[in-house]
Amino acid sequence: MTETLAESNGVRRIPTALAIAGLALACGACTPPEEPLPDKRPEPQATQLRDAIQAPQDRARAVEDTVREAEAERRREADSP
Repeated sequence: MTETLAESNGVRRIPTALAIAGLALACGACTPPEEPLPDKRPEPQATQLRDAIQAPQDRARAVEDTVREAEAERRREADSP
């Protein structure tokens, strides 16, 4: 009787192992497909904010250039006889 129990346990283990392996394979195959990369990059969404921040800086750079040019002109006039 012990042989029949051992055989029946062994017979039951094989289908269980196959069922577990099949479930693992099925779950592994259920991954979503990868989305293709878009051909062109999306437009930036924060351009208005960036422009609002950079506008005063650009104006300051323009004023700085004007001041430097005026200073250079003043020095040229002062140095010339």
